[in-house]
Amino acid sequence: MTRHILITNDDGIESDALAPLADALSAVGDVDVIAPERNWSGASHSITLFRPLRVRSTKLRGTGHPAYMTDGSPTDCVRLAVLGFLRHRPDLIVSGINRGANMGDDITYSGTVAAAMEGLLSNIPSVAISIGAFGADLDFGPAASFAALLARNILERGFVPDSLLNVNVPALPRDQIAGVEVTRLGKRSYRDQLIERLDPYGNPYYWVGGPAVSEDAEEGTDVAALRAGKISVTPISLDLTNHALVDELAQWDWGWSAPVEISAG
Repeated sequence: MTRHILITNDDGIESDALAPLADALSAVGDVDVIAPERNWSGASHSITLFRPLRVRSTKLRGTGHPAYMTDGSPTDCVRLAVLGFLRHRPDLIVSGINRGANMGDDITYSGTVAAAMEGLLSNIPSVAISIGAFGADLDFGPAASFAALLARNILERGFVPDSLLNVNVPALPRDQIAGVEVTRLGKRSYRDQLIERLDPYGNPYYWVGGPAVSEDAEEGTDVAALRAGKISVTPISLDLTNHALVDELAQWDWGWSAPVEISAG
């Protein structure tokens, strides 16, 4: 039985990571590519509601693999595929390969992870995969090979319907990668700054951002695994409920005549 794999990303259709990923996954199933026409890094789970989406056919740079590009977000790419733009519903969604790691708190901003979340919401097994480096001339081969291995495992074994896999691959040659570790999310904090400047007409504009200044490299986290030269695989659930607080909050004085109910399990 032919398996259909959708590839998308948040770095845009011009990303040089798309071609090696498509080549690797083509050995596992039929590959469709729908990617944004521009970079949507940091877009999180945004969707387009109040204007039409434009989609154009194209070919991936370097291989000529057929693809589609849209003026929508990474999440829009998945929605297009799932809601009928393609002739077949994807059996697996792979989002990436993203330039720069998506670990810890980063996943709440990541368009790469958000696209995989949209796949999860559509009950399709989904993977977000990133490489732990920026810049030109990155070797995406090891990450693409691992994505194909993961895809084969998921399609042959099946996967739970309530989680996606967030993968971070060190920017190392294949023979220098120290292994694979199943991890939990770590923590990253940033020294963000607001920088105000003036345009040629005297109007102010702003840059917001800053470098990561500290990371929780506690053993068992995605941060620690990547630092150790390992591929990090983190299962991510969409249930954001803090279950440990449910009973405590039920004891608060809510100033309401009806009793407080506990509905979370």
